[in-house]
Amino acid sequence: MQELDVDVAIIGAGPAGLTAGYLLSKQGKRVAIIEKDETYVGGISRTVEHDGYRFDIGGHRFFSKSQQVVDLWNEILPDDFIQRPRMSRIYYEGKFYSYPLRAFEALWNLGLWRSAMCMASFAKAKAFRRKSVKSFEDWTTNQFGWKLYSIFFKTYTEKVWGMPCDEMSADWAAQRIKGLSLWGAVMDGIKRSLGLNRKPNDGQAVKTLLETFRYPRLGPGMMWEAARDKIEAAGSRVLMGYSLEKLVSYRRGGWHVIADGKHGPLKITAGNVISSAPMRELVERIEPRPATNLAATQLKYRDFLTVALKIRSKDLFPDNWIYIHDSKVQVGRIQNFRSWSPEMVPDGDVACVGLEYFCFEGDGLWSSNDEDLVELAKREMQILGLCNPAQVEGGVVVRQEKAYPVYDEAYAQNVATVRDELETRFPTLHLVGRNGMHRYNNQDHAMMTAMLTVENILAGKRVYDTWCVNEDAEYHEAGDEGADADLTARNVSSDQAAALTSVRGVPERLRQYEINEAA
Repeated sequence: MQELDVDVAIIGAGPAGLTAGYLLSKQGKRVAIIEKDETYVGGISRTVEHDGYRFDIGGHRFFSKSQQVVDLWNEILPDDFIQRPRMSRIYYEGKFYSYPLRAFEALWNLGLWRSAMCMASFAKAKAFRRKSVKSFEDWTTNQFGWKLYSIFFKTYTEKVWGMPCDEMSADWAAQRIKGLSLWGAVMDGIKRSLGLNRKPNDGQAVKTLLETFRYPRLGPGMMWEAARDKIEAAGSRVLMGYSLEKLVSYRRGGWHVIADGKHGPLKITAGNVISSAPMRELVERIEPRPATNLAATQLKYRDFLTVALKIRSKDLFPDNWIYIHDSKVQVGRIQNFRSWSPEMVPDGDVACVGLEYFCFEGDGLWSSNDEDLVELAKREMQILGLCNPAQVEGGVVVRQEKAYPVYDEAYAQNVATVRDELETRFPTLHLVGRNGMHRYNNQDHAMMTAMLTVENILAGKRVYDTWCVNEDAEYHEAGDEGADADLTARNVSSDQAAALTSVRGVPERLRQYEINEAA
């Protein structure tokens, strides 16, 4: 058995784990990171390469309102960012619609008859509003009418989250669909047709999306490969192809990390452990076994897979990705990798796209063999009218397990239960990142949890409450006021607080009694 003795062991080489490893190694700490993937670092932010073509798993725009995160990106990858135009649209029955949705444009594209049906449905919804508004379906139907809801909200939302819209909480709809007024769009269109308004807003009160964004020229994995290289150059280790077997607590708060991999068993002894592994899997491997193991086993995840197709054609569309709201196909979103970066597609005469299918690990889609999935993707591209299957020169499948933590009716209590016990019994075990904390956060939020964790380890105490990231309006410091002047001197708290304005919403299921009552 290979044995290592380090200051900090890190489980998972995604953005959170590598951020922590990089910052700790800069401070002279000995670090060992284990990653179960044999080839790629970066987790869901990795870039997969096949025959010279590169695929971004999920799509990652490099933007953060935290200057601290931006500075770290520039420090790790100083010379390889490019500026790219941002464009995303909705695809429905052969036509493209702006994203965020512009109501007047949507009505125009739908045609006279269908638009009339939408307006009639809208009028009915306003005249006969659902009084008991509990579900996503209730809220959206009240806001736009059944017809527009069924076209632009229902199909895609159910594809992504794998549950019916009438079982999702209305709170998520109210948070997710902001600033769009169908009545405002209609009145705006009438005024423009009469020459009374020359500045259309299409019912969208506030523009919320950037027009351009920065992106590593060879994909997001380029960032995390550079971080790995810098960690190893500092004398620490990133060990690929090792899966966590056991995490054993021993005297004085230290840990034995037992892993197994392609080079045999591995034992790491460390004073602190940082984990970005899925909370459910981590708790199952801790010894002594936490009493909250049952709560952890009830945590659920949504998975997805990407089918990347090489198509003998010029680029099929200019978007970074398009959202597929058509119920005739299973695909939920299609990426155009050249629009992310021209260097990801080496042949100028070949378009390379990635069809994303949202699923649960072990279901029919997930379990299909790669050849069948490539054929499915080719058929669906033809159904959508986006390409002829004869143009497809090849394809490859990339699976991403546990892409999205599921916010079911019990998740918050289960997470709180696990967190309370781990923090009380194991103060030298630190949870970070999306899966480590069971939170659907952005890449920069995941990095921030790691940054705060590093500060806590260096201080030898919990100075920052990392669980406030992606939750409250500002980060909360724990402990006595003014206890760590160095943090204030480094202007940490003001930079970190800026990251919280881009919180991502996740739908929650209605509680069972609410479902029954609504029925």
